[in-house]
Amino acid sequence: MPQTIVKARKLRKEFEISQSFMQSLRKKPKLKVKAVDGIDFDIYERKSMGLVGESGCGKTTVGKLVMKLLDATSGELYVKGQDVTKLNDKRGIKAYRRMAQMIYQDPFSSLDPRFKVYDILEEPLLIHKIGDTMDERRALIEKALEDVRLTPPDEFIDRYPHMLSGGQRQRVAIARCLILNPDFIVADEPVSMLDVSVRAELLNLMKDLIEIQDLTFLYITHDISTTRFFTDYIGVMYLGDIVEQGPVAQVLDNPIHPYTQALLTAVPEPEPDRLDRVKEIPIKGEIPSGTNVPQGCRFHTRCPYTKDICKKTPPSNKEPLEKGHKAKCHFAGDIEYKLRVIKLGEGGKAEKVEEIKPEDISY
Repeated sequence: MPQTIVKARKLRKEFEISQSFMQSLRKKPKLKVKAVDGIDFDIYERKSMGLVGESGCGKTTVGKLVMKLLDATSGELYVKGQDVTKLNDKRGIKAYRRMAQMIYQDPFSSLDPRFKVYDILEEPLLIHKIGDTMDERRALIEKALEDVRLTPPDEFIDRYPHMLSGGQRQRVAIARCLILNPDFIVADEPVSMLDVSVRAELLNLMKDLIEIQDLTFLYITHDISTTRFFTDYIGVMYLGDIVEQGPVAQVLDNPIHPYTQALLTAVPEPEPDRLDRVKEIPIKGEIPSGTNVPQGCRFHTRCPYTKDICKKTPPSNKEPLEKGHKAKCHFAGDIEYKLRVIKLGEGGKAEKVEEIKPEDISY
């Protein structure tokens, strides 16, 4: 069994909503957004875990909690045996930041436009006092650029971010992480703002770095297709909680939570010869507010299989099929994954509804 690098138990983060002057005079109770609502997960050494879900489900908040950019409201979060939630002193946080790094979604806004590539990569070395001389630091900078395949380094080292393409800027952002030789990286939608061809190159690069530099990743995304390619484990988040998790192939090939099934159904098909059909999404409506999480199962307001127990009793994790594949659903394993497609006729009008096998869907 590989060593556990990251372990979260009952991790919770709530944000208080500020009140207006009149609300404070009326002494109304402050509303709290339950951004992360008591989640558990493990990430193993030299493995990658993906977090997927709708916008606003709490994925990025989890990444910021792991990076200690936000303080947890309650719960425990261990990274290499160290309880990150109890890190309060500057020295301890500084040492932790050298071990754990983050790749942000937008490579342009995460790089200082006034700095050249050399300055961007030298800054973390100066902060952490790595490299006694300028020559030593330059050698480390050139190696970091070579590691992310920006070669020869001399062609890029004196450029400003606006002189680079989107893919090149993200490679510089990755090099800035690698230059401190971290053990763990949080990648928050690292390829979502890039062209499809560039996405493939960067995902292959990150996958190679896992083997070459013994890295561990938390990969946050809404793109399930890249999750299948890049990650070993996956957690599906809904309204601040992980409702299904397990090995990526098991979860995506045999989803046992209705929400995961709906996410997979929503993935667009790439085949041009299937443009005459659209998949019928089994869930309706919007995700509820994080200030008023539904009682019982938090998904019951949108679930097509809701029973009375779902409205009253919160489900616990069930592991009905393969070991390690679990879901917070009273009927996990009993709900058959069905896919219905609407055949389109002339003018895009719906003609008929057909049921197809999940294996007939590509994503």
